[in-house]
Amino acid sequence: MTPHLPIELEQTELWLLAEKAIYWPAQQALLIADIHFGKAAAYRRLGQPVPHGTTQANLQRLDALLARYRCGQLIFLGDFLHAPESQAPATLSQLHDWRATHANLAITLIRGNHDRRAGDPPASLGMNVVPEPLLLGPFALQHEPDPHPSHHVLAGHLHPAFRLSGRGRQSLRLPCFCIGERMSLLPAFGGFTGMMEVDADPGRRLYVVGDNSVWRVA
Repeated sequence: MTPHLPIELEQTELWLLAEKAIYWPAQQALLIADIHFGKAAAYRRLGQPVPHGTTQANLQRLDALLARYRCGQLIFLGDFLHAPESQAPATLSQLHDWRATHANLAITLIRGNHDRRAGDPPASLGMNVVPEPLLLGPFALQHEPDPHPSHHVLAGHLHPAFRLSGRGRQSLRLPCFCIGERMSLLPAFGGFTGMMEVDADPGRRLYVVGDNSVWRVA
């Protein structure tokens, strides 16, 4: 069982976490992509029978990471809120209660496409909301996987996954980190999100997550 796997990228040590996040030890930073708070609530308002409790489950997973790793800053790589309906009082109440338990934690949100539609989180959540890219060390922290002229891009948006194939027609699709030469993708952190399959192309390292472990497959 490997709950985190250290890699070197741009002469920098990053930890790939089984919880579908990245920890950057030198910056004491936790990087989260595509948490999509309020997605289930937005679907329920459309009459779709989707599960309850996804916001609380995501917050509990965040709490576990913040307790395990020394974090001075939490950086969301876009899509913090899913839609305008995510600004519902019940969702925001849970977020405010959670924020109160981490009042001294610096939190930055890099706006993603869903954030632009949903609107910025309330100022009372005490988050620094910025456009992409956010340049930090050798990395351009972004939501959209667009190339940057001088920095290695760490992005979300695509929710990458890799399909493992077994004997016969057995297969299993798992979220993955996609580490490229100048651009790398994080899997979606949110527990109620889709995935896009990626291939094992040359110049790309793939690390899947599952069963509380991270391991390289290509």
